Amino acid sequence: MLKDSKIVKWYRCPIDKKVLKELSTPNDFKGFIYTFGHLALWFGAGTISYYYFISGDLLGFVAFIFIQGTIGGFFNAAHHELHHDTVFKTRKLNKVFLNVYGILGWLDPITYSLSHTYHHRNTLHNGIDYEEVHPKIPSLHILYLIQLFTINFTGGEKSAGIVPTVKNFVKISLKDLSNPFQDWDFRLYSELPDIAAKAVNWARTVLIFHVSVIFFAFSINQPVLALIISGSRFIGGWLFYFASSPQHCGLKTDTNDYRKCVRSIKLDPFTEFLYWNMNWHLEHHMYTSVPCYNLKKLHLLISNECPKPKNLLGAWKEMRYIFRKQLEDQKYEFDTPVPDSFKTN
Repeated sequence: MLKDSKIVKWYRCPIDKKVLKELSTPNDFKGFIYTFGHLALWFGAGTISYYYFISGDLLGFVAFIFIQGTIGGFFNAAHHELHHDTVFKTRKLNKVFLNVYGILGWLDPITYSLSHTYHHRNTLHNGIDYEEVHPKIPSLHILYLIQLFTINFTGGEKSAGIVPTVKNFVKISLKDLSNPFQDWDFRLYSELPDIAAKAVNWARTVLIFHVSVIFFAFSINQPVLALIISGSRFIGGWLFYFASSPQHCGLKTDTNDYRKCVRSIKLDPFTEFLYWNMNWHLEHHMYTSVPCYNLKKLHLLISNECPKPKNLLGAWKEMRYIFRKQLEDQKYEFDTPVPDSFKTN
């Protein structure tokens, strides 16, 4: 445990223990639907984009590599769920697919595994939850949006651009942990050296894979394959950005009520699938043992105690409203209304 971590006594909506146990039981078949389904969509879009490229259809190529990038942007969600070890009943499968998505998505499950534990333990508690450093900005800056709808070079809120991501992996692979991509990572490395050693090995694994892909692509005179396999992760990240930003943005800090520091939203079925049902984020925080494919069922059981989820546009309107209020008054804090019968404080 990190030096300044603390134990928060969270309020959780009551639910029958037997029902919770049923909801918390992973299912390998459903796990395969999500893991293979997501990968199949990504691979399929990439295959079509390659077909259009070799056919000389530039417009078709651009369209489908954009679609592939949009799908690949949600590898973060897959990585997140597999980290929780709840997707498959066969636990080794969680680890296998965590590594697959981690390599393809330029993600670090070693550091994230520990970091995310503290995020759940101390959600939005200032100075402790470094995954969500507030104030978060619901940015609609034109230059940032251009990157999200094309190639993300420099990164920003909720997105890692290709330049800082590759730079970070190279630095860590060389055991240079003095200036990683996120300050939070540095704290984990400095206080937990065993994690640092594993992170170095993982960074090297990711780099070896992608360098091999690039070398192979150029060796067969098909450099576009390097873009499709190793680069599409940084293309078309717009949808993941818009869908994932509402999780905590603008919500109350230092509370013991998840309903006030976590936001659930309604999405269309396809985006919900790509997002691995993480739009039901309040339910996920309240009961982390429940697999992603059971979160909507959990939502229906506790919805009478929870804020009514907005659609994506409604959530962004709320976030932008809070942001404008905070620009006027730095001490302003949005207090999410909860049903009167179930208030905790």
